[in-house]
Amino acid sequence: MSIIASNINSLRQSLPEHVKLIAVSKTKSAFEIMEAYNTGQRLFGENRVQELLSKKDLLPSDIEWHMIGHLQRNKVKHIVSFVNMIESVDSAKLLEVINAEASKAGRRINVLLQVHIATEETKFGFNMEEIRNLLISPEFSGMDHIRICGVMGMATFTPKTDQVRAEFRSLSELFKKLKFRYFSDDYHFREISMGMSGDYMIAIEEGSTMIRVGSSIFGERIKRPEIH
Repeated sequence: MSIIASNINSLRQSLPEHVKLIAVSKTKSAFEIMEAYNTGQRLFGENRVQELLSKKDLLPSDIEWHMIGHLQRNKVKHIVSFVNMIESVDSAKLLEVINAEASKAGRRINVLLQVHIATEETKFGFNMEEIRNLLISPEFSGMDHIRICGVMGMATFTPKTDQVRAEFRSLSELFKKLKFRYFSDDYHFREISMGMSGDYMIAIEEGSTMIRVGSSIFGERIKRPEIH
């Protein structure tokens, strides 16, 4: 058994049944992704459109691709024909573009609203007031080609587990408020995507239904060279 297969099998044994494993395959080769695929893994996450496009045609068509990185509006058109979920919807304008491009493609795209829960300013995401304004807007009521399935967030990169737990808990609480106020009758609004290789167990304890794991499956990612 390969190291990748062994890592995935160990991860699965540690996960509750309701938690989905997104294998984060950024910087990893099609060969490495196939090693994970051959264990039965079907959910994979990429954070760059160009890298995703370079891989998808080399790999089986039943892979469910999740876009998990910051998505520029002008790149949406390249992925709407096949992506299973866009987890990183961080603005109303991006949601409008996804809806428009999905309409052209004749699809309805599953999305998560990315919420800014970390202390780092470099991370993207909505706050609660921005989400509220979006959901009560006339523009949102006409978006028939997106399906909001829940929320996504990234905790601060810190060894302080109490802080990480508090940030995950805040996302779970926000999810519950949104479910109660706006999605109480919506079966699809049920996902909380939080937790990565270093903190997924805390995330699960705080209510995560999806974890995004890369290095614990594939090993440390290759660092891209600086472009000057």
